[in-house]
Parts: sequence; structure tokens; C-alpha cells
Amino acid sequence: MSARIALPITVQVPSLVTIRLARHGGKKTPFYHVTVAEKSAKRDGRFVERIGFYNPVARGKEEKVRLDAVRFDYWLNTGARPTARVRQLAKLWRKQQAELAASAATADAAAATEAAEAPPAPGP
Repeated sequence: MSARIALPITVQVPSLVTIRLARHGGKKTPFYHVTVAEKSAKRDGRFVERIGFYNPVARGKEEKVRLDAVRFDYWLNTGARPTARVRQLAKLWRKQQAELAASAATADAAAATEAAEAPPAPGP
């Protein structure tokens, strides 16, 4: 008799849900919604949830990317697979949020320092 060894089987389960871009906007003025959709749905068709947008032609102070990070993380944890472009946009969004938080923290620290160094206002 030979000993039987049980080996763990790792099977790649196909994701039924994907996080991808759906194109909107006019000719030569693209605008994309970041959507959670079934893999079999058409690109601009049926979707489960909209979790953000991407505006590649944003000018000046217009927002280029917005993403609901909580919902994005939720869908990742449930097994949804983002496309390569959506992964890049999520990385960009997180970087922008970190920079905003850092600049807000330094602005608060600078305001606190100015308030501490300012001479007291003369009384009546």
C-alpha cells in the first residue's frame, strides 16, 4: 500500500464582478464613470454601482478623478477585479487624498504657530 498525500488544490475562481470604466461624454470629450458591473455586461451597459468618475480632459482646478474609496475597498474585498486603468486611478486618488491631508495638517500647524506668536490685542 502506498501512502496517500493530500495536496492543497489552488483553483483560480473567475471573478463575476469587475470594476471598470464606462465611457460617457461627447465626441472628443470623453468622460468616464467608474462602475462595478458584472463581467458579462456591456462596457457602457448595465452596472451594479457607480463609485466614481474620471475626466481625462480636466482643465485648471477641475477634478480629474474622484473615487469612493470605502466602496472601492468593499468591492475589492468581495472579490471584484479592477481593470488596470482603474487600479492606476485608485492609486492616483489615494495619492491626492494623502497630499490634501498633509497640506491641511501643515496649514493647521502654521495657523496654530501664528496664533501662539501673535502679540495680545490691546484692551479697551
